[in-house]
Amino acid sequence: MPFVSRRPALVLSKEQRESLTTMSRARSRPRHMVERAGILLAFADGQTVSAIARQFKTNRPKVERCINKALELGVEAALEDLPRSGKPASISSEARAWVVALACQKPSALGYPHEMWTTTLLAEHVRRHAEAAGYPALRRLARGTVSKILTRCQVRPHKISYYLERRDPEFEVKMAQVLLVYRQVELLREASTPPDGLLVAVLSYDEKPGIQALATTVPDRLPVPGTHPALARDHEYVRHGTVSLMAGIDLLSGKVHATVVDRHRSREFVAFLQAVDADYPAHTLIRIILDNHSAHISKETRAYLATKPSRFEFIFTPKHGSWLNIIESFFAKMAHTVLRGIRVASRDELKSRIVQWVEDINQAPVVFRWRYKLAELTVA
Repeated sequence: MPFVSRRPALVLSKEQRESLTTMSRARSRPRHMVERAGILLAFADGQTVSAIARQFKTNRPKVERCINKALELGVEAALEDLPRSGKPASISSEARAWVVALACQKPSALGYPHEMWTTTLLAEHVRRHAEAAGYPALRRLARGTVSKILTRCQVRPHKISYYLERRDPEFEVKMAQVLLVYRQVELLREASTPPDGLLVAVLSYDEKPGIQALATTVPDRLPVPGTHPALARDHEYVRHGTVSLMAGIDLLSGKVHATVVDRHRSREFVAFLQAVDADYPAHTLIRIILDNHSAHISKETRAYLATKPSRFEFIFTPKHGSWLNIIESFFAKMAHTVLRGIRVASRDELKSRIVQWVEDINQAPVVFRWRYKLAELTVA
């Protein structure tokens, strides 16, 4: 008499069969899911448990558990493991909190020469002091367990996250002064004639020091279609020193006043002011937004400004507030265009190429505009 199974048949819908077929052939899915999908398909096609076990080279209880789970809970539930209680925790929550508290201290405060923890060092420290601290379960704590405890509490003592302390007590006041100048520039652009006949020029000024003059050791290899899609360059280079760019953008016209020098001391800054002074009519007030570099307030600079009364007006950005100066956008554009991957034979060549780039920009000046928080200001 043929064997008749008492187990109900597994009826699959068209969608379920297609899903199980795709999963049984998948290569990126977990192995147990691929195997269970094949078991369910074979049982739905009428194969016996013994035949399925032989086909998948496994045992009958494993096949029966998969089939029974599908019949009781559904096909989708049979593909996954059911949640289990797991092994009882051997490390108490108090012990875990102690490990986290240690991680929130510097190792140097506990007598180590290290500045930051590693999981290995922290595990060693915990094993050494667990008994005395009243946590004997931590005497054999592994490095991987330390990592899991810290990850769960979102503590990463091996990382440094930098921030900037606000050290200028007048930051808000100085920021408002700079933004007020930008607002006045917008009003001057909108006005057909200057108010009260006042002639004003507003410059956003800063230095970009340390521009490296690097030379190649061998000539670059140019791209070849179908063979070398990119420029090929030997990784070695020769240093020819650095230069500094001193630049100011006229916020009304977009013209860039620039000079490239070897150093940016007070004498170079005064020379820049003299060049700017020669570019504007005698009765024009020249407002310059600039940072707190020592050359901007030195005796030499103040001595020159004393010879030009009512000619220059300096508006200083707050300390660590260089992002308020529009010229930084100009420097960023420069770094991503003309300076990107630049190689030169000498510092003089680097200077001439930067000057040429500035001259090209001044052929069609771009007016830089400040938008952030301007709507919140009112001009008296």
